[in-house]
Amino acid sequence: MITFSLISESKHWPARIKRITGLVNKILFYKRALKFDNKINYHCNIILTNNKMIKKINFKFRKKNYSTDVLTFVSQLDIVKRKKKKICDIFLSAEIIKKDSKINKIDFYSHLTHLLIHSFLHINGFDHKNKIAFNKMKNLEINILNKLKINNPYLQN
Repeated sequence: MITFSLISESKHWPARIKRITGLVNKILFYKRALKFDNKINYHCNIILTNNKMIKKINFKFRKKNYSTDVLTFVSQLDIVKRKKKKICDIFLSAEIIKKDSKINKIDFYSHLTHLLIHSFLHINGFDHKNKIAFNKMKNLEINILNKLKINNPYLQN
């Protein structure tokens, strides 16, 4: 089972909550492609924030003193009634997403969709620490975006 909560911590997000809820539900329809494990219960807190807050979090947990578009954190696995549970936090900065969308000439929500897919793959153990891992993750992202009728963002640059 996969559940999620949207938490708005910035004035940039409230008007977008309803649309983002629908977007997350559409993405999670492809939970198998996202490699979610049906033996694990997931709960994702999607924290919609701003540059100032995401910069603080990035510095506190990653020792990087700058804002970024998305940060993903996953808790230790807990066993609840014989089923493992993952608690995940995804932080998103509206300002960076908006800026990157303009630079890359793509729709805000298409870019947000890509970032959420990217985060969900991180939750499920994917990374981009080397070229092989990057390509594997990128191909999964492109495949899911294609299912959602969103163009390949890696062709944009």
